[in-house]
Amino acid sequence: MSLQILFLLVVFVAVSAASFFALREFVPHPAQERVEAIAGAASPAAHHKNAPAEALARWLAPLARPALPEGGWEKSPLRVRFYNAGLRSPSAPIAYFGLKTLLTLALPGLLLLSLWITKVDTRPTVLPWLLVLLAAIGYYLPNAALARLVAHRQRDLFEAFPDALDLMRVCVEAGLGIDACIERVGRDMELESHALAEEFQLVGLELRAGASRADALRNLALRVSLEDIDALVAMLVQADRFGTSVAEALRVHSDALRTRRRLLAEERAAKLPVKLLFPLVFCIFPALLAVLLGPAAIAIYRNFITRVGG
Repeated sequence: MSLQILFLLVVFVAVSAASFFALREFVPHPAQERVEAIAGAASPAAHHKNAPAEALARWLAPLARPALPEGGWEKSPLRVRFYNAGLRSPSAPIAYFGLKTLLTLALPGLLLLSLWITKVDTRPTVLPWLLVLLAAIGYYLPNAALARLVAHRQRDLFEAFPDALDLMRVCVEAGLGIDACIERVGRDMELESHALAEEFQLVGLELRAGASRADALRNLALRVSLEDIDALVAMLVQADRFGTSVAEALRVHSDALRTRRRLLAEERAAKLPVKLLFPLVFCIFPALLAVLLGPAAIAIYRNFITRVGG
């Protein structure tokens, strides 16, 4: 009984301390938000968005050093994945690699602590495998979270891209240039998709900074890594290079995109019966058979028992 009370006390203290430090580090202070908003350093929304990553980076900076890429973060292919997920804060890589090291060490440590407190006997051949399994889960868990963020962002961009393309075509046909068109679409898409509006705004900033249009568009394709936007960038670069009509190119690309989306929807609809086959066979049919044949089987069993007993 004393071990259980000690265990509950340790858990209570740990959870209380973690909650206190999380509230102190992650929740932005209202006075700090107002100061940064007045100074123009960052908006309150941006500060609130980057506050968790900055707090984690401060706490996990010593743990992030062993897991950093050998060639440097600037040359790491994982940097593109962070761009695909929309993580551009300098503290995001430190928090990511720090979490990998922390979880790799913490999960086996929690297992050993729980076994020591509960006094559960485990086989000597099983315990090392459990420790290795938990360490592997802790190491690859940030990878799964990053892949989830990338998939969610790309899904958002994929759904909002047709409306942005139609808006670009309307702007070009109205007489706007490509640079002004990109800037206008970035402002107007803010209500529907913040991710796509942010990407177009970054393209506009690169163009203002003096980058060529082709380089800015290629950087857009690299940050997004979406097939539809890659095709749009290739089309705009070719139209700019050969001097063809951008409005006509956008119209053709929009029609091709709609045709591709219709074929994709038809393909998903054709795959639906095959996907429904396994739930029907393993989940619905056994229940139906139990409901339909259950009373008959019970009646046959009772009659058989009665005759055998008689």
